[in-house]
Amino acid sequence: MSSIEKIVDQALQDGYLTPAMEAEVGRICDTASELSIEEYMALDRLMGSLLTGEVVAVPRKQFINVMEELVLTEAISQVAAVEASSEKTLDLGDVAAYALNRLPPLYATTEEGASYQRDKARSELSELIAQQVSESVGRSVNQPEFFPERKEIQRGEEGGLLGQVNKLLKDYAHDFEQQPNAA
Repeated sequence: MSSIEKIVDQALQDGYLTPAMEAEVGRICDTASELSIEEYMALDRLMGSLLTGEVVAVPRKQFINVMEELVLTEAISQVAAVEASSEKTLDLGDVAAYALNRLPPLYATTEEGASYQRDKARSELSELIAQQVSESVGRSVNQPEFFPERKEIQRGEEGGLLGQVNKLLKDYAHDFEQQPNAA
């Protein structure tokens, strides 16, 4: 049984499709040169169950990490200062990710919660945020370019799994024709 079939079975059993499950199906579809009939059938079962509501796709983000926006704001400021005073170009994503890995997350599910987390972070964590971003910038300035061929994380197409399955079927279905059974 392929991973797609296992994911679909799990989604049907649980009644929901998580963003991780959706991403794994997308990754398999993107990297596979060809899908089996069983995989197409599993995707068809998943699509049908999503359309009928038997399986619910969990939204990608029902919450935000306020720390991300605070770190990104600080990183933009510090990276701009470095790039203005030198010929060095820094990867903003690398700088922010390094700093975020060293800071506590501040999740919120409502605008009020996000506002509370922002205020709390500004009063209690602003120095730590600036320090971690500064350390990250320093590491980036002195770091040689390892793996220039590395690929950035790509955001999925709009439309979530249904959009991905629709695109997949359009891309591959023209190659699929069921052969009549020889009797």
